[in-house]
Amino acid sequence: MVDRGTAAAASHSADVAALVAQYRRIPDGAPVRLAKPTSNLFRFREPAGAPGLDVGRLDRVLAVDSAAGTAQVQGMATYESIVDATLPSGHMPTVVPQLRTITLGGAVAGLGIESTSFRNGLPHESVREMDILTGDGEVVTARPDNEHAALFRGFPNSYGTLGYALRLEVELEPVRRYVRLRHERFGSAREAATAIAEICREHRYDGEPVDFVDGTVFGPHELYLTLGTYADEAPFTSDYTDQRIYYRSVRTRDTDHLAIRDYIWRWDTDWFWCSRALGVQNPLVRRLWPRRYRRSDVYRRIVAWDRRHHLTDRLAVLRGGGPNEPVIQDVEIPVDRLAEFLEFFHRDIGISPVWLCPVRLRDPKGWPLYPMDPEVLYVNVGFWATVPLRPGEAPGKHNRAIEEAVRDLDGHKSLYSNAYYSEQEFWQLYNRPAYTELKQRYDPKGRLPDLYDKCVREK
Repeated sequence: MVDRGTAAAASHSADVAALVAQYRRIPDGAPVRLAKPTSNLFRFREPAGAPGLDVGRLDRVLAVDSAAGTAQVQGMATYESIVDATLPSGHMPTVVPQLRTITLGGAVAGLGIESTSFRNGLPHESVREMDILTGDGEVVTARPDNEHAALFRGFPNSYGTLGYALRLEVELEPVRRYVRLRHERFGSAREAATAIAEICREHRYDGEPVDFVDGTVFGPHELYLTLGTYADEAPFTSDYTDQRIYYRSVRTRDTDHLAIRDYIWRWDTDWFWCSRALGVQNPLVRRLWPRRYRRSDVYRRIVAWDRRHHLTDRLAVLRGGGPNEPVIQDVEIPVDRLAEFLEFFHRDIGISPVWLCPVRLRDPKGWPLYPMDPEVLYVNVGFWATVPLRPGEAPGKHNRAIEEAVRDLDGHKSLYSNAYYSEQEFWQLYNRPAYTELKQRYDPKGRLPDLYDKCVREK
């Protein structure tokens, strides 16, 4: 009988060899991209003419070691598949981003966050080692203590411009069957920020332990923190995959209970609240929309089609309006500057709801290409909508205002969506010296795009 672990390792080695051979057949100077079935980036571009690297086979969980609390995972494995592989043994990754089809490699190269981040940091901080196909076509194993330690630390926020993660060893944490939720209302951002700081320091609130923290902002005077606690039993469980909508329950229920899997994917069914723009929250549409298609990846494909064909903007013009600017960003703001940011945001941008998620880095050394201060508690503020442009206003006006506010408040902006920085400003924020050193070592011919080109210039 063939050992499953040995068979998985052999299959993985064959997958890697095939990918490396394909990479080396791409001529120098030709663009390199990944051919993958899903994406959670919001930099919508015209489809490339050249075929991409076929990474579709690198999508498996190779092994789960429940005793050691680790898993061996291929880079293109989605968190949905990772959760499916780890929950049976009572484990999950230390941070599981909110959307099912985010891949582990994508979360490490492009960052991720969730309600365990106040105690577990960011997804890449659970990585013990990773095999990376670098820009020069070699596969290296990067760990924090070997000759590729600089690449290990510089890979987060590199967005595939230094290489692609093929295999990662990640830490897991034990879970329990249920999560008990408390939705605590606050009347101002300052009150909420004070509570966030206290909860994240003590891991308790009002005498009860807290394992998960996130928040929902409906307006300047209506903010909720949702505090989750692991539980072995539950008096009831709610289902938000059918007719009921999770984010609405935050306003109407003081407490709630979810099975652990339903808690992990509580935001995916309605893509937080973004399914509203597609009509999926209309009761009639929702009853007719098959449950299997109430998923973030389905909604994103619809949005991608709309962006390519400009249908929404055309309809707005026909109705006598103007174009809308997509404002899709996640930013990290120091908790003691959160109220200032939200005051600006409500006044000048006006999107609601808004998501809050506190995060503190686990690793005191930090991560050079996304230089958050390990001593600071940040709050991720996520907002995903469109804002009307007035006559004469250029696209990017609102996004640029947000970038300036984030910079002025000592915050940081994720790069999964459009960015509008000048090249000089970008590299002041994202550590050009560290990036240049890694680029010269691992992609000396520049076969992969430059980080500024990929994240800003190539709109």
